[in-house]
Amino acid sequence: MSRDLSPAHSGLSSGAKSPVAGPSLAAPPMPARSPGSVADDAAVESDVKSTLTTAGSISKRPLIGKRHASTRSDASGLLPSEPGSHPDSPLSPPSPGSDSEEDTYPEGGLRAWLVVFGSWLALFASLGLMNVMATFDTYLSARHLVDHDNGTVGGIISLYTILSFTLGIYVGPVFDKHGPRWPIVGGSVCLFAALIVVSISTNYWHLLVAFAVFSGLGSALLFTPSIAAIGHFFNERRGLATGVATTAGSVSAVMFPYVVQELFVMVGWPWTMRALALICLGVAVGANFLIRSRLPPAKHAKITPSVRVFQTKGFGLTLGAVFLMQFAGFVPLSYLSGYVLAKGFGQEFSFDVVTVLNASSAFGRVAGGWLGDWVGVYNANVVFSVVASIACFAVWLPVEEGKAGMIGFAVLFGFTSGSNVSLMPVTVGKLCGTREYGRYYGTVYTIVSLGVLVAIPIAGKLVLGSRGSWDGLIVLTGVAYLASAVVFAVAKMSIVGWRSKPWVIF
Repeated sequence: MSRDLSPAHSGLSSGAKSPVAGPSLAAPPMPARSPGSVADDAAVESDVKSTLTTAGSISKRPLIGKRHASTRSDASGLLPSEPGSHPDSPLSPPSPGSDSEEDTYPEGGLRAWLVVFGSWLALFASLGLMNVMATFDTYLSARHLVDHDNGTVGGIISLYTILSFTLGIYVGPVFDKHGPRWPIVGGSVCLFAALIVVSISTNYWHLLVAFAVFSGLGSALLFTPSIAAIGHFFNERRGLATGVATTAGSVSAVMFPYVVQELFVMVGWPWTMRALALICLGVAVGANFLIRSRLPPAKHAKITPSVRVFQTKGFGLTLGAVFLMQFAGFVPLSYLSGYVLAKGFGQEFSFDVVTVLNASSAFGRVAGGWLGDWVGVYNANVVFSVVASIACFAVWLPVEEGKAGMIGFAVLFGFTSGSNVSLMPVTVGKLCGTREYGRYYGTVYTIVSLGVLVAIPIAGKLVLGSRGSWDGLIVLTGVAYLASAVVFAVAKMSIVGWRSKPWVIF
């Protein structure tokens, strides 16, 4: 929060003249009055205040409650229009069109939290479909595309995943230029239409176009604007608000696979797809009504990607830190269930571990975002990455048998990986103005996601190359998390300055 300005002008003493040309700062002569006249006293006081205010010396600003509005500077005696002037906010905003409207954020209220709820709905639809990819792959290989090999069927899922991740680099600038309305509408239509067409598809290329291309496009159009819109309403509490919205991923990870597996048995593939289409349409309609942007686009905003973001101070190091964090996080998410089965715990217990992980992740997303708001998102990323590394080396690696150890790791990893999800967008937001939030986040998300797609096959090769031993995979995960913590710390110091204290809030 920026404090109210209380300047101490040296030329305000009685009878002093202004040292520069312009309105005189001298106090006006006292009008004659009769002793004891209360009305005259009030008139004189009003005249003095009016003159001083006109001269610009003690003009008052309305107080802004901390829980209702904030400015981009959170502690200083300087105006929020002077970014980078205090040690906790060393960056000048990269956005060239910053103004006082961007400097002030609601930080809550009905409209702001409705935007968060709308983002939750959009993320529920896009991430929910992503969470049943493994189930779709198994069903298509066994029943729908029996004449095709597993690699060919997996190509549908891979193309869907690549498009969902990589198109963010284009969707982000579109959001910054035109707001969330058209991306959200387009994503809703694409997702619904794709699932309806999938329900009647019989050929491989039908599924490739409908499911991979159009569903991937729909997920990308829904995902980036739903995250970026939150930044228009929250600054000090952006981590908490983003954490609340991203719990949709944890809820959908539990709900969607269960619904799909039950519907496959009850009504078959066509009506399962139609049911999913209706679910996605219902929540997407709500998102269309609730998600809004608040700020007008920046001057000279373009809808094409720009390499200028890479010139931002600290961007490259932050990108590297997020890449390592996401690389480490995707490995357990992809292989933990297989690890449980390989250790002989059983199919039912493997489902239980995944459920515990998703439930813990939901708490981690909210708690991680809240902590990032208080201690700084870079600091929070360092803490959670170190905790995740310790969980890998001290809990996961020693576990050979015993369900308690596996549940304990699922809780710890779920919590820390969940915090990573909510902190990542807020961390990127530290590098740019709100009006370029979509561009920066879309760029980081695209690049990081391309690298994350490499993490899964690398980890799989480690297991195969070790003749079934999982130790190499676990060590890789722990080292990547530890490296992420180091790079986050270096990125922070490169931004705030190496002479700053290491524990400075940022």
